[in-house]
Amino acid sequence: MGKKIKCLVWDLDNTVWDGTILEDDKVTLKPDMISIIKALDERGILQSVASKNNYDAAMDQLKEFGLDEYFIYPQINWNSKADSIAQIAKSINIGIDTLAFIDDQPTEREEVRYSHQDVLVLDAVDYTKLLDMDEFTPRFITEDSKKRRMMYQSDISRKQEEAAFSGPNEEFLATLGMHLKLSRVKEEDLQRVEELTVRTNQLNSTGYTYSYEELTEYIHSDDYLFLIAELKDRFGEYGKIGLVLIECDREKYVIKLLLMSCRVMTKGIGTAILVYLIKTAQQNNKALYAEFLSTDKNRVMYITYKLMGFVEEGDESEDGKVLFQYASDIQREYPGYLTIEIEE
Repeated sequence: MGKKIKCLVWDLDNTVWDGTILEDDKVTLKPDMISIIKALDERGILQSVASKNNYDAAMDQLKEFGLDEYFIYPQINWNSKADSIAQIAKSINIGIDTLAFIDDQPTEREEVRYSHQDVLVLDAVDYTKLLDMDEFTPRFITEDSKKRRMMYQSDISRKQEEAAFSGPNEEFLATLGMHLKLSRVKEEDLQRVEELTVRTNQLNSTGYTYSYEELTEYIHSDDYLFLIAELKDRFGEYGKIGLVLIECDREKYVIKLLLMSCRVMTKGIGTAILVYLIKTAQQNNKALYAEFLSTDKNRVMYITYKLMGFVEEGDESEDGKVLFQYASDIQREYPGYLTIEIEE
């Protein structure tokens, strides 16, 4: 389906605007810049800044242009652009290979190319072509896409409050009032479901991506239980953040896919979903299995299965797939800081 960019990192001087803040009396926005930035935002593409500049001066200028709210985790300092880009990827918690960087200076572009070979590096002269590039054109623009920046901005507020909180992590999570809803995937969810399978790499048990047509077959099949997870707390909505696909037969359930947005990595959502599946299997007298296929990014999912009492069943297959079986006698319970709603 081709590489899709999750975050575009902009230089500022002579890229977003013509002129240099620290040298010119006045800088002017490049033509159509506002409409391009807003269009990318509506497509669900996050945007940030890597600029060698005075932070206050640059942010004041962005505010004057009405653009400051569109950039999350801006890196406006005198560090190398490569370091700034690495920090942005870390702050957002996405793979650096899902970032693009646009700058007018050849030396800055080459430095980023050298340090981060997987980053898409672009010349600022081509900024008007961004909206026509496949990398910036998602197949679907979902409601979650349109809200993506705002959801990340809410997460910044959560992180700031968490940093100021003194006490165990679970005590902080209890202050959030998190509510997890699990429901069957419906036709109107499918665009977001496909988007999740394409975008989610770290918290994906197999790394598989599914087409819209394949996903449609699963929701109409009696042989599968296909669930989508939504999360919200007192800061707002996280949106639709997780999927689980279970193959059902007379004797067992097999988790074919378990994935969650990286935005909920530290919230215990994967644990809660697995507790639900374990309880459901036990109530229906079914053995519970899970398929796992290692990728270069999803080690945390392997660890999650192991910590939850799954053991490897047999040897790894030729394609690298591992089959886990749930084999614990522990009575699993949902995290106490989370309320669960199951919509049948």
